[in-house]
Amino acid sequence: MSKKDNGTSVIFAYLNEKNRPYSSQDVFCNLQKQHGLGKTAVVKAMDLLALEGKIKEKSYNKQKIYFADQSQFKDVDDVELKAMDAQISQLSADVQSITQSSRQLDAELKELNSALTTEEVMSEIKELKAECSGYRARVEKIKSATNHVTPEEREKVYTDRNVYVKEWKKRKRLASDMMDSILEGYPKSKKQFLEEVGVETDEDCKVVVPST
Repeated sequence: MSKKDNGTSVIFAYLNEKNRPYSSQDVFCNLQKQHGLGKTAVVKAMDLLALEGKIKEKSYNKQKIYFADQSQFKDVDDVELKAMDAQISQLSADVQSITQSSRQLDAELKELNSALTTEEVMSEIKELKAECSGYRARVEKIKSATNHVTPEEREKVYTDRNVYVKEWKKRKRLASDMMDSILEGYPKSKKQFLEEVGVETDEDCKVVVPST
């Protein structure tokens, strides 16, 4: 495109190719990136083309609309129009089908990209095999040990635990009752009383009585 041309040939060819109405803003947005046309240059070029009669213009609500001179195109009969409509419908269906296929392929590609590579899979298998070997060794060590806890010994441990937990709860309840009786005539708070006598509660030690 020469400087003398100022984009008129590009705009003229574009309007004839598309054969639909455009505003100068539309043409600027559509051609600016590819041809580097400025908005002022586009407006001047379209006004010049209209003035020379190469394109047509109409004004709607203070906005000018430009379109190709229809006299340069041959008349189209109803048969040709129906054929064009059928072709448009078919092309639209093809576009929809291709778009759907493209989305499906994009989803498959995304899934493949997020999957492990062959090298990563082999490395993970190697790590899992080593981990399994370690577990097998531990199992064999446990099986071969001679100091297994008998069911009777395990039952005794659970029984003793329950006894100790019950005693813990009993003593905690007795201590709480005693403190409540003392605090009835004590002039200070419970916290101050515990600090003075040097008593630490389960809560102070962050200990919770286990359930039996």
